Amino acid sequence: MRTISSPSVNEVNILYLVLGLGLFFIGSIAQRIELYSGLLITEYLLILIPNILYLKLRGYSLKKVLKLNGINARQVLYTFIIIVFAYPIAVFLNYIVIALIGTVSTTIPTGVPIPGSINELIIGYFIIAITPGICEEVMFRGTLQSAYSRLGVKRGLIISSVLFGLFHFNIFNLAGPTFLGMILGLLLIKSNSLYTSILGHVFNNAIALTLGYYLARITENLEQIVDQGPIIPSGIQLIATFIVLGGFALFSGIILYLLIKKFPTAETVTDIEPESMSELYEMKEEHNYQSEIRITWLPIYIIFALFIYTNYRFLFY
Repeated sequence: MRTISSPSVNEVNILYLVLGLGLFFIGSIAQRIELYSGLLITEYLLILIPNILYLKLRGYSLKKVLKLNGINARQVLYTFIIIVFAYPIAVFLNYIVIALIGTVSTTIPTGVPIPGSINELIIGYFIIAITPGICEEVMFRGTLQSAYSRLGVKRGLIISSVLFGLFHFNIFNLAGPTFLGMILGLLLIKSNSLYTSILGHVFNNAIALTLGYYLARITENLEQIVDQGPIIPSGIQLIATFIVLGGFALFSGIILYLLIKKFPTAETVTDIEPESMSELYEMKEEHNYQSEIRITWLPIYIIFALFIYTNYRFLFY
């Protein structure tokens, strides 16, 4: 009978490498052929199913590793509001990266596909919001954060968030997802439930889709007005955008901090307070086990190298 209740750091490092290679060599090709079906293949066949199979075949409890614990209406409400205020910060962080890269490369970043109709928007909610919200949270806030938390709760939060950002293989979309990963990880820790991070991920992607859909229509109506107006130098446009987005991000950050502090936490947090003496013994044995082995970070270095290679080719070739 297995005495260790969740995967080790070395195990999830290898898992991250295997799934990352699957995304890099299979998922990316599938998405280039047809975006929506490629995303479904990537999320379900290359991320979710291998993750679940791995945990089951290794004999881990899905409920314990993934923290499939119930949540209440207040936690759902707080999660939605927190994501609303986290979104402007993520956008601002991505904008900073885009602006910096714009000084050395003329490559234009590709964003979330903008739906052209209400029907496409509804389909987008399922494929771009709900599907990644489930599949990616099972992997990152479920399996990975659970394992890395053995190095400490804060370390687990930071490492899993950075790996979440790298997994997008897009330097333009690195800072925002990394920040979002930290917020989702905090929601998981506070609620002791994966369901809050799933909902938060879904809310975030749905906000991006909805704003993109309606802003695209507003932009169409403003194009003629802008064309007829005075030409504003690109440098001034850059500074003005930075000030506006930075102002929104600063205001949102203050509200976000207060919301997270007041988030209704779970009554019991099994990561910190063992439910029984047997579980305490398991944690002590696992601590001794981890201290006796050397953590191998080579799988992470390989994914990082692929990230650098992909973005270098994208920016300069």
